[in-house]
Amino acid sequence: MRPLPAALADRARAYLAAGPAGMYVFPGGAVDPRDTDGAVPWGGPEPVGWADRLGADQILVRALACAAVRETFEESGVLLAGPSAERMVTDPTTPDWEADRRRLLDRSLAFSTLLVRRGLVLRADLLRPWAHWITPEFEPRRYDTRFFLAALPRGQRARDVGGEADLVAWARPDVAVERFDRGELAMLPPTVQTLRELTAYDSVAAAIDAAERRTIRAVLPRVVRAGDELTLLVPGDAGYPG
Repeated sequence: MRPLPAALADRARAYLAAGPAGMYVFPGGAVDPRDTDGAVPWGGPEPVGWADRLGADQILVRALACAAVRETFEESGVLLAGPSAERMVTDPTTPDWEADRRRLLDRSLAFSTLLVRRGLVLRADLLRPWAHWITPEFEPRRYDTRFFLAALPRGQRARDVGGEADLVAWARPDVAVERFDRGELAMLPPTVQTLRELTAYDSVAAAIDAAERRTIRAVLPRVVRAGDELTLLVPGDAGYPG
């Protein structure tokens, strides 16, 4: 992994001390304890099929998929769910849907309850595991994070729903990476590395297909200091501490 651009050095040091505020990130967040609820209606591959790839047992795999779908709906208004494993919700933007989305946000509504009440199943078949990153050991707050890919369902659209983000934007992976390299977008290593990987594919379908065959290994970045420069290294980089 290359050194952080000079324009981001101060922000990088601030992040190392204080966390990801001000960074551009993908929709996502922490697993809610209720995401482990076995009552979450499920459509798609069984969790056991992802256990080895995600380095998790079946209960955690189910919770990770549930959290990914729930957080995507909370933060972008896109819902990967439908009346069956072959059908999709097409317009989760009506006032009643917005009321439910807000109740998910304030945790007054469990995602499993929402799905059951509306007669929906979580469309796990639309998710593709992509990566597994672990926060560096020196961080006071550490995260064990999995990344998924999903195509935007036909008939739905991402939208700025407000809440946790100061700004919401769409960008092609190559454009986002170019802006990062110019020092215009601040992103954490897992975000920009994932975008770099996605630039290898010329379509959403190609990236989704590649995810099916992708080997996932946990990535634990380490920071190496050379003079005044901080360099983030991942396993396989020259100089990665053993």
